Amino acid sequence: MGAGVVQKSGGGGRRRRGRGRSRPMAEINVTPFVDVMLVLLIIFMVAAPLMVVGVPVQLPKTAANALAAEQEEPLTVTVTADGVVMIQTTEVARDELIARLRAIAAEREGSRIFLRADGAVPYAEVMQVMGALNRGGFANIGLVTDTGGPALDGSGG
Repeated sequence: MGAGVVQKSGGGGRRRRGRGRSRPMAEINVTPFVDVMLVLLIIFMVAAPLMVVGVPVQLPKTAANALAAEQEEPLTVTVTADGVVMIQTTEVARDELIARLRAIAAEREGSRIFLRADGAVPYAEVMQVMGALNRGGFANIGLVTDTGGPALDGSGG
């Protein structure tokens, strides 16, 4: 990377006879290295914002396998197509949801909860309910989908 040989010349422009006195240069030229690093930095600074672009998707059909069964009865929160939120089979007002979830979380051993949402429910509403589940004490949230969706491996669906 830029190591070279420095020739030591004699005095007054005379050439010395015999063995030439040359020694390796002990300095490394880092200028090309810095140039390459600055170019890479600029490339990553330009490319990073392009990787965050969202893609519109339609949920919830997947080809995911079922999760393993737990010891405790699984707790399920459902959001119906008309926006009604239900814990198991009991309808709950949205302003009471976090308080109910905290009470339930205090009695349960695990923090796993399943969220079922109709495909017609807007994504923003599903995310609001997920935020309420998290604030209610449930950190392990599983999204429930129907089987029969695309497998994305070329095997059909």
